Amino acid sequence: SRDFVVLFRTNWRLLQLTSQNNRKRKQATSSGPANSTGTGNTVGPSANSPPSTPSTHTPEGLAVAGNMRHVPKNLMMYGADGTGLASSSNQMDDLEPFGDVGSLDDNVESFLSNDEGDARDIFAALKSPTEPNPPASKGFTFSEVNCWRTSNSKIVCCNFSSDGKILASAGHEKKAVLWNMETFQTQYLPEEHSLIITDVRFRPNSTQLATSSFDRTVKLWNITDPAFSQHTFTGHNYSVTSLDFHPKKTELLCSCDGNGEIRYWNVAQHSCIRVIKGGTAQIRFQPSTGQFLAAASESVVSIFDVETHTKKYTLQGHNTDVQSVCWDNTGEYLASVSQDLVKVWSVSSGECIHEVSSNGNKFHSCVFHPSYPNLLVIGGYQSLELWNMVKNQSMTVPAHDGLIASLAQSPVTGMVASASHDNSVKLWK
Repeated sequence: SRDFVVLFRTNWRLLQLTSQNNRKRKQATSSGPANSTGTGNTVGPSANSPPSTPSTHTPEGLAVAGNMRHVPKNLMMYGADGTGLASSSNQMDDLEPFGDVGSLDDNVESFLSNDEGDARDIFAALKSPTEPNPPASKGFTFSEVNCWRTSNSKIVCCNFSSDGKILASAGHEKKAVLWNMETFQTQYLPEEHSLIITDVRFRPNSTQLATSSFDRTVKLWNITDPAFSQHTFTGHNYSVTSLDFHPKKTELLCSCDGNGEIRYWNVAQHSCIRVIKGGTAQIRFQPSTGQFLAAASESVVSIFDVETHTKKYTLQGHNTDVQSVCWDNTGEYLASVSQDLVKVWSVSSGECIHEVSSNGNKFHSCVFHPSYPNLLVIGGYQSLELWNMVKNQSMTVPAHDGLIASLAQSPVTGMVASASHDNSVKLWK
């Protein structure tokens, strides 16, 4: 929020004045006796220290709090827990080697800025000509809005309805939960799956949603009449790991299983209309047009043409299994996540445009920020990584107590949801 930016800048202006006063005191006493107080210089935890255990509520006003990587050193004085400035009485002495602290204004704005992009700026096409990106640092926050927690079951998937009013999540509890974004009330669907639910997806512009499960089935639900499922799709011979609805032909539902089988279903006719091979971990239709289907299998991502049923690309380069994939809202770019690496691909060329290493933080999920398309939100173990791909800068936000298995975003509300093995779902904005 603007209050954050004003507070941020005010703090640094005060630090500037303090720094100048400290330097003046040093000059005035340079010929006098040495300081005998024995007070040592201390600063906050380094940017590479492990994140602290997150609290349930992010302190109000702290936007994108956390560790930063690939950034100027004068931003690193924030502690790893993101709770504020280091409290040393002599910390300004430690800051002097970092240069002019007044330059923070430029650094805050540059984290979201695309001004220095070159001809290969992959986000130039993502900026809407009628609705340009909001000015960097003006109105941008990323803090916890709310949290919902199960009793003792890991949550592995989540998805927003088209209007952003309902968030569905599911996992080891074997029944999906609907979270009303206006009242924050929750409602359970019946427990009809016999094993854990692996994915949940809303049918576009509809009150229907589908769930997939290790019990080898896909179930169709209507949230206006959730007493029981509307239909159960059977035919997979292995655990169903993921599913998705076509964005335009919304009667088309797709699912994949642990043996790499991808099945196309006609929701209206309750029938399987095609079977292909190529996806074991996750499948996602290209937004807007639905021309392509991205399917992750082991360390490879395949891009299938939905109309011709042919493979357009085989995207290779991950060293370990790809855990998840996500499209940007235009459908021009695809991100793929493995434990050690995130890659962003151009669908027009099939080339890897950008990549970032996890540096040991076991990446698992990702989603493009709903309001800032140059930001990719990456879910790892306990923390979220905000990665500005144009600037190649990252900021780590302590978020959960376990693996962040799934992320979802709503372009309508600007919300991001994170589902974790710590039995909780959190909202961020």
